[in-house]
Amino acid sequence: MNERAWKPNVTVAALVLRDGKFLLVEEETEEGIRLNQPAGHLEYGETLVEAVIRECREETGYDFCPQSLVGIYRRPKDQGTLTYLRFAFAGEVVGHDPERPLDTGILGARWMTPEALRAAPERWRSPMVQECALDYLAGRRVPLTLLR
Repeated sequence: MNERAWKPNVTVAALVLRDGKFLLVEEETEEGIRLNQPAGHLEYGETLVEAVIRECREETGYDFCPQSLVGIYRRPKDQGTLTYLRFAFAGEVVGHDPERPLDTGILGARWMTPEALRAAPERWRSPMVQECALDYLAGRRVPLTLLR
């Protein structure tokens, strides 16, 4: 592989804790049905904040208001030829459209306690699901003004 041509896949994720439960999505994957934060790829021309708002709406029907950055996570996949760079945002949901059609492969939004999430590692889309949740619970936050 030409190292100069390599580029990570940039993704975003929304972390919402309401009434002691995380907002998650249950989705169909090549590995079966998995749990993930509302998450997806950054699209051409949009900011990271715009991307996480869009992804949360498309995958859950909830309107996400990001308030801070929890962390930036790097996860290699497929023997290192594919790498995801995830920007995870903390925020709150400020609206919901239960009639909104969800993205293909999304079975629905699920609310889950941190304990239930921790107890189900076989259902995580990737280890980043738990890593982001633990950092959120630890209070890790960086102001959105960091992003330019």
